[in-house]
Amino acid sequence: TPAGCRMWTLAWLGMASLCLGAAWAVPAKERRKVEKSKADLTPYENLDLDNYDLTLDNYGEILDLSNYEELYDYGDLAPKIEVGTLAPRPKDPEILPNVGATAETPKLQLPTTPGPMHPAPIPGTPAPPGLPSCLLCLCIGTSVYCDDADLEHIPRLPPDTTYLYARFNRIGAVRAGDFTGLKKLKRIDLSSNSISWADVDAFRLLPSLQELILPENRLTALPELPLSIVRLDARLNRIPSTGVRPEAFRDLKQLQFLHLSDNQLDFIPAPLPESLRSLHLQNNNIQTMHEDTFCDSQDHSQIRRALEDIRLDGNPINLSLFPDAYFCLPRLPTGRFS
Repeated sequence: TPAGCRMWTLAWLGMASLCLGAAWAVPAKERRKVEKSKADLTPYENLDLDNYDLTLDNYGEILDLSNYEELYDYGDLAPKIEVGTLAPRPKDPEILPNVGATAETPKLQLPTTPGPMHPAPIPGTPAPPGLPSCLLCLCIGTSVYCDDADLEHIPRLPPDTTYLYARFNRIGAVRAGDFTGLKKLKRIDLSSNSISWADVDAFRLLPSLQELILPENRLTALPELPLSIVRLDARLNRIPSTGVRPEAFRDLKQLQFLHLSDNQLDFIPAPLPESLRSLHLQNNNIQTMHEDTFCDSQDHSQIRRALEDIRLDGNPINLSLFPDAYFCLPRLPTGRFS
């Protein structure tokens, strides 16, 4: 009917208007967001990000570096290291690193022959002005380190050498000229070598020598010592009593430590200087003792306060048989008393 058609038409128009209203409402809201975003990006319209590079010229405009050093102090993380001379060369030249030497940088030429670079000096001749030992060893300041360097002879040393460490090598002898002119040498450490003999004047003419360290060698006789010696360590050698000169230590007024354990001594090498503090003679073949070995039997008021450490254990001597030999000592020797 006409009335029904009008009602259906009105209903269709109502539905269409609702749909059109919803369709226009969403884009309007989105359009406002897009317009706001475009407004926020307006200052960057002329910025070409494809060709933009951050350089040192414009870096300061972005970050404030004026107080950077105040915030981070790395001064204690980079300590200064001062090395006297060259580090030791490798035993095998093939393992040298490739440092990329250029045409202007001369390449280091290493010797191809084994052993020390220079022969042992002739006795009585001064060392050359160069420092060959610093090519074989490590020189730091006035100390020379030649440990485990496969040496068969003591190398020529810089004239101002104060400390020498040449342990764990194959040195077989010490010659009189090995230390010629080394007036500042205070310590020589030749532990764990194969030294079977030393010239009489090998150490005696060194005016500043205080410590002579010779354990674990093959010595059968002690060399003469300078008056400045404070410590002698010749443990674990093959020294008999005949290898020690009579009264060898009497005039050594600075001697404080005398360590001759694990040798072949038959008696205590008296007289001993008043300066002595420590005497180690354990594991020898000492069987008897004189009553004046440590104390003056004619002066019962004598007191040797310095001599506090005497080791005689490991010897066949019975210390209880010599009670008058210890009256001046602050403590009894260590050893067998029965």
